[in-house]
Amino acid sequence: MDKKKKKKSHFPLRLNLLFFTIFILFSVLVLRLGFVQIVYGENFKRELERTEDVTIQNPVPRGKMLDRNLKVIVDNVPKSAITYTNMGVSQKEMLETAEELAKLIEKDSKKVTIRDKKDHWMIKYPKKAEAKITKEELDLFKDKELTDKEIYQLKLDRITEKDLTLLTPEDLEIRAIFQEFNSGYKFTPQIVKNENVTDEEYARVSENLQSLPGVDTTTDWERSYAFEHTLKSILGNVTKSNEGLPAERLDHFLSLGYSRNDRVGKSQLELQYEDVLHGHKSKVKTVTDKTGNVVKTEVVTDGKRGKDLVLTIDMELQIAVEKIIEEELWGLKKLPNTDLLDRAYVVLMDPNNGEVLAMAGKRIVKDKETGKLEMQDDAIGTITTTYNVGSTVKGATILTGYKTGAISPGTIIDDRPIQVKGTAIKKSYAYLGVLTDLDALKKSSNVYMFHTAIRIGKGHYEHMQPLNLAPNSFEIIRNSFASFGLGTRTGIDLPNESIGLKGTSKLPGHLMDLVIGQYDTYSAMQLAQYNSTLANGGKRMKAHLVKEIRDPAEVTTDVTGPIFQEIKPVVLNTIDAKPEWIERVQLGYKKVYQEPGGTAYRQFLGVNYLPAGKTGTAQAFYDGPDRKNFGKEPPLVMNSTLLTYAPTTSPEVAMALIVPWAYRGTVDNGANFKIGRRVMDKYFELKNQR
Repeated sequence: MDKKKKKKSHFPLRLNLLFFTIFILFSVLVLRLGFVQIVYGENFKRELERTEDVTIQNPVPRGKMLDRNLKVIVDNVPKSAITYTNMGVSQKEMLETAEELAKLIEKDSKKVTIRDKKDHWMIKYPKKAEAKITKEELDLFKDKELTDKEIYQLKLDRITEKDLTLLTPEDLEIRAIFQEFNSGYKFTPQIVKNENVTDEEYARVSENLQSLPGVDTTTDWERSYAFEHTLKSILGNVTKSNEGLPAERLDHFLSLGYSRNDRVGKSQLELQYEDVLHGHKSKVKTVTDKTGNVVKTEVVTDGKRGKDLVLTIDMELQIAVEKIIEEELWGLKKLPNTDLLDRAYVVLMDPNNGEVLAMAGKRIVKDKETGKLEMQDDAIGTITTTYNVGSTVKGATILTGYKTGAISPGTIIDDRPIQVKGTAIKKSYAYLGVLTDLDALKKSSNVYMFHTAIRIGKGHYEHMQPLNLAPNSFEIIRNSFASFGLGTRTGIDLPNESIGLKGTSKLPGHLMDLVIGQYDTYSAMQLAQYNSTLANGGKRMKAHLVKEIRDPAEVTTDVTGPIFQEIKPVVLNTIDAKPEWIERVQLGYKKVYQEPGGTAYRQFLGVNYLPAGKTGTAQAFYDGPDRKNFGKEPPLVMNSTLLTYAPTTSPEVAMALIVPWAYRGTVDNGANFKIGRRVMDKYFELKNQR
């Protein structure tokens, strides 16, 4: 019995101690959990419920462009698009999404470079990439004698063409998609594909959006042109989806709230009216949890399409004028001495308000592949290229003579040739007799203008004697010409308008060249403004291409919406001349067209719209695309020009025409009349039809 008591086990005591210890620890745990819940519970709850609000802006269609009769010129074509928005995920997660998306769409991999392929090869074959580094180099890296960047470059340099053959077409497709993902900015939708997205692709991606974080299907927009190449050089271009904001204006656009990958107008009207055309993007708020998963999305503001531009252009007239220029240019090229002729420019303007009704330019160029000649649109040349315009400036010369007191209405001058010491003989195209100012305009006397210039410069002409002209003679004449629109900006609402070239000489002979349009150069738009200023009685009207800005149509059946802003006519300046002086020049212009002996009388005989204006021919040095073929001595060519406005009593249209390098030699091929007569006839023909 005693022996049995001595052998009694101590297990229950140890078990009790264990249970007691567990109880104590459990009690401490419970107390700790209670403390955490009571003291820090709200903080942890807020952390678990923490979300991030991100506002994403989605693009909207740009505004349309319409002609003055509300015919749509530029519109938007909807395109299915697949986008990616980087919500701040890692490169690995981005690549995984790209791999999934590659299974659903076809992506062109032509833009994947050799460097891109090497980068992708290292991602796909990390062990093979590591094997490119020697043990010695690895030791140097560990000793910090080689940097990560240097090790990476060593791997790149050692990847061979054979290594790259391991990449499949699918790999390259994934890389192309991954590059699109990477080219975007955080929280900004980036176009992954918007060209040739099939209905099947669009549907497949839409059905799998839950497994494609950041990917979305949407509608993109592309500019469409109802009249193809007509006026294309004036309408301008918009940056493509892979271009984004132009680098040279990046800060400007970012300050206005643009995203870096937004498409904007980059030339001409698209650029000039970017703030009107671009519209207001829709704003969508995306709520994400702390892991980056999207919890919900909600529309903050709906987008609104850009406002529409109603242009002053009459597209039916524009197309007709372009056709006339093309037909006549091809016809002129068949004539002798027209080897350098390759272009022509016409501007039609309402002289009462500065509205540009048509601005057409055509240029013959040689196709680089076939070598054949073809016609290209060069409407922009009406403001960016300038030429010697000949006798068309003589109206401004006569008025400058009146204003300075050099001549008076009725002043008589003999048309005999003159010669100043050190200068070649200067004369008219023929001896025209003793002339009044009206006769000088009607018959286009050069000599009358020479004497006017000499008198403006306070000089006195004697045969073979020097002229001591006032130092400011050029300045007086150029300032006067600028008041008409010659040699200055017309105010046209387009960028990059050229004001022309001003000669630097102060020689008397060049002053005489200036007043007959054979020294400084002018554009077709400047000529049109100058012609309009004379036609309307002395008001220089600002040239403009936009007539109205309109809100987008709210009803789908409407072409455009109500007027948001009407562009009012702007008088830039009024000619400092007596009304009777301007009327005197107008009478001279009328005689040019409507009286026998006028330089345009025979060419416009029989028309019923009572034209007035001035003809011009300028001898100039060729400065075209073939200039390099002639060495240091470019050939002399003749520029053919024409100013017309009609009707004489209450003008409604003013035309300026320049045909540079129309012919070589002394035989005039009538290029200005061939084009000008048809253009004016067409304007009034269309008016009568309407």
